[in-house]
Amino acid sequence: MFLQEERGKQVERSNKNFSKKNILKLFIMYYALFILTGCGYKPSSHAIENIFSDTVYVEVHVDRAEPENAPFIKDEMNRMVYTRFKGKIVPKKQAQSQIIVSYAGTTFTPLAYKDGYVTRYRADVRVTFDMITKQGKLKKTITAIQEGDIQASSLLSSTLRIQAIRRGLEKAMNEFLAYASAKGTRAGSSE
Repeated sequence: MFLQEERGKQVERSNKNFSKKNILKLFIMYYALFILTGCGYKPSSHAIENIFSDTVYVEVHVDRAEPENAPFIKDEMNRMVYTRFKGKIVPKKQAQSQIIVSYAGTTFTPLAYKDGYVTRYRADVRVTFDMITKQGKLKKTITAIQEGDIQASSLLSSTLRIQAIRRGLEKAMNEFLAYASAKGTRAGSSE
């Protein structure tokens, strides 16, 4: 009998704690929602709409030394237009906006050596974005930096090299998105 009473008290205490936790979580969630809507927060896609039209043409120019990166860049830019710009990819004649991406290659700089071999490197990935937008022509050159380690195997090093270039390209495209969003915010505030 004593155990049942004690167990009932424990369940009652646990229910009180559980409800207090839920109330606290709900309060935090509503507070965050209030802050985000109260301060006029808008996703970057709203700012980008001030620069780019709904229909976008994407063209990719790639360094001849590394043509294998062209499909990757094209796919990532198309994905960005669909998901972040909320636009459609169309042929050049139908497009109201254009993005021409020029990948100018990658420079690798050794950072660390062990027994005469490079063990750490830095990849500088250069990408230029030429845009035809609602605001006119814009140009932005971005150099993304990616650091990484090199293994002793030449096959593995080649794979790491390609991964470093792709990660650098992703960084450059994310920086381009931030640039376009900032330009869109400025264009929206001047209207």
